[in-house]
Amino acid sequence: IHLLKMSDNPVTKEVETFNKSKLRKTATEEKNHMPTKDGKKSKGK
Repeated sequence: IHLLKMSDNPVTKEVETFNKSKLRKTATEEKNHMPTKDGKKSKGK
């Protein structure tokens, strides 16, 4: 079995030269789809 060293990995070079400034900022909105304890009680009435 031939094992690659990290320096032999082509992805390593890509990671080292990656330019974070080219990334766009995206707005993320978290959603909580899990019902709360109080929500279950009010629906059951």
